[in-house]
Amino acid sequence: MKEKEKTNWLLTILLSAIAVFVILGPLYLTVVIALKSPSDMEHVLALPTSLHFENFSRAWVLTDYPKKFLNTFFITSINLVFTILTNSMAAYAIIRNKEKSRFFNLMYYYFISAMFIPFNVIMLPLVKQASSFHLDNIYGITFIYIIFGLPMNTFLYSGYIKSLPVALEEAARIDGADTFQTFWSILFPLLKPMSATVAILSFMWTWNDFLMPLVLLSDASQQTLQLAQYVFKGQFSTQYNLAFASYLMVLLPVLAVYVFCQKWIIAGVTSGSVKA
Repeated sequence: MKEKEKTNWLLTILLSAIAVFVILGPLYLTVVIALKSPSDMEHVLALPTSLHFENFSRAWVLTDYPKKFLNTFFITSINLVFTILTNSMAAYAIIRNKEKSRFFNLMYYYFISAMFIPFNVIMLPLVKQASSFHLDNIYGITFIYIIFGLPMNTFLYSGYIKSLPVALEEAARIDGADTFQTFWSILFPLLKPMSATVAILSFMWTWNDFLMPLVLLSDASQQTLQLAQYVFKGQFSTQYNLAFASYLMVLLPVLAVYVFCQKWIIAGVTSGSVKA
């Protein structure tokens, strides 16, 4: 007879309380400060004496929210489309030729190794090269995002493609399909779960990124929502209530995407990491 597994309720409750505090604590602080007036900022954790919803409308105007939202949306949406198309093709070419070609085997490990290089290490050379090739604009940064997502996405796609039977491709070739037709008509539809995961992760990364737009986008009219948050910091003071109201408006789209799509994120990452 197997012994009954015992649950350590004390440890479970303690860990749950820590998780709730770590996750909901910053969110509570953000919402509370966003609804305060400057005079209420002496007691940061306390509830506001009155709700100031006008903070959101003022933050909307100060950040030029519609323009910055369109810039961010353009970069993110173009990045998603081309990331899914190009990264899936690259992963397919690598994983199907990895065992029989030293070049593709080398490329696989080259992409994987790139995952461990921090952006800070290559930031200055990237700025120099981007300026030389005139990529320091909204179109250039979109292209750079696609390239920078290649290592992680190759890892995810490769693990998923390895789980798909090669017999499907062989049958397509017998029917006269070339390599591109085989990928587009047979493989790509089967990659929908992993493509959804890649799209969600790429969306959250691109939408939330601050450092790359900061060092690459020199034109103020092409700034993203994240860079627009600088407007609340003055020489002698910072408008924290307006800043946190703006943070919430920036956070809501990506939070909504994550809440509705988290099952695909977890399933896709788990599948890709186990089978890679």
